[in-house]
Amino acid sequence: EKKALADDIKDIYAEAKGVGFDPKIMRKVLRLQKMETEKRREEEELLDLYKAAVGID
Repeated sequence: EKKALADDIKDIYAEAKGVGFDPKIMRKVLRLQKMETEKRREEEELLDLYKAAVGID
């Protein structure tokens, strides 16, 4: 059952890629969607801080 589910997910990402979506970005969006709002904001703020520290826009 676990294998079948993994295969279904793989097929969904392949289909999405076929119509122009980037599976890597889709996974990131889903991960962010699962996070609590405050935790997501905190992570985004830290990312912005670190990017600024190393000179990335």
